[in-house]
Amino acid sequence: MHVHYLSDNNSILNHFLSQLRDVQVQKDSMRFRKNIERIGEIMAYELSKSLEYKPIEVTTPLGIKKTTALKDNVVICSILRAGLTLHTGFMNFFDDAENGFVSAYRHHPNNDDEFEILVEYRAAPSFNNKTLLLVDPMLATGQSLVAVFNQLMEKETPKEIHIAVVIAAPEGVELLKKVLPDYCHLWVATLDDCLNDKKYIVPGLGDAGDLAYGNKL
Repeated sequence: MHVHYLSDNNSILNHFLSQLRDVQVQKDSMRFRKNIERIGEIMAYELSKSLEYKPIEVTTPLGIKKTTALKDNVVICSILRAGLTLHTGFMNFFDDAENGFVSAYRHHPNNDDEFEILVEYRAAPSFNNKTLLLVDPMLATGQSLVAVFNQLMEKETPKEIHIAVVIAAPEGVELLKKVLPDYCHLWVATLDDCLNDKKYIVPGLGDAGDLAYGNKL
């Protein structure tokens, strides 16, 4: 698997990332959602450089301009519910893309720190021989992404797979490297230090879904 770390070079991306983490800024859920969306736009732009393009001609009022247009058929698939804001950022750039949604969450059967990943809902178009963008803000253990990946790959084979996450833990990145095919690309806005004993990212930012949409039961 090919891994791309976007925050290694200074850009406005790091400004938005710092606001996501700030406990004072986080009190404004609309601003939190907007920052995730803007990060999605930046990641979509960077990712777009690796896709395939075709030559086209555009008729202007004064003549013909030869240029290029996206050749790939793109499907954006996000993991509910935290992935929705990141999904919007990607849609803002890939406006002709088809869209899919999958639910995955940590289930604690014994009400302790041990958990399993449950994938219970999928609404997605066919992505056979298309470019699949799988987006989710947080990559902690990596188990959710692996579970969703395995479920999506049961019946179809995309042409390319790009996974985009905002904040990743090294443990999650290592799991994806071991499990996912070599032709996958992982795009990481920023890499954090580690997971704590509850398997949350440190320093992280908290629960992205709760910060964006409110606490859940």
